[in-house]
Amino acid sequence: MPDRTDSNGTGHNGTGSAPSPRRSDATRTAILHAARERFAADGYERATIRAIARDARIDPSMVMRYYGSKEGLFAAAVAVDLKLPDLAAVPRPEVGEALVTHFLDLWESNEVLTALLRVGVTNQAGAERVQDIFRDQLLPVARAVCPDPEQAATRAALSASQLLGLALARYVLRLASAAALHRQEIVAWLAPTVQRYLTAPSP
Repeated sequence: MPDRTDSNGTGHNGTGSAPSPRRSDATRTAILHAARERFAADGYERATIRAIARDARIDPSMVMRYYGSKEGLFAAAVAVDLKLPDLAAVPRPEVGEALVTHFLDLWESNEVLTALLRVGVTNQAGAERVQDIFRDQLLPVARAVCPDPEQAATRAALSASQLLGLALARYVLRLASAAALHRQEIVAWLAPTVQRYLTAPSP
């Protein structure tokens, strides 16, 4: 027996006009991708909801429906979970290698991180978000393995300088020599430095 139709033209369950979960996910993905590109190109202040909607090929009202405001959209666009390993469970001489390998996996499989770095180097709001992510997520990791917990912030910052510097050179600026390195070479070069920053005695 066919479904009854109400006065609004929807089925009897009243959900005829609601977007399907799959369509909703695709719309969110398109909006976030367009937002990251626009924030990276124009910066937070100059990027507009209208321009982002145009890039995503949707109506601006849809952006507001999903994210409420430009501030809400920016927060969603640059939300990143680094999924850092528990270095306390890694043999102490291998923590540098484990962390560098983990970040290589992230940079090469998660375009959000590359987009976030591009946003971070083009505007202050993006830079502050990168700072927040690395402070909140890398600092506890450094504190778990460094010999002096009071130095954890310094050691985390030094480690981040290496990891972010590599990502900028290899995945954003695409410097030829950095882009040409094999993963094993990157780990061999970078891991000892990160290892020293995290676990060596204070100079």
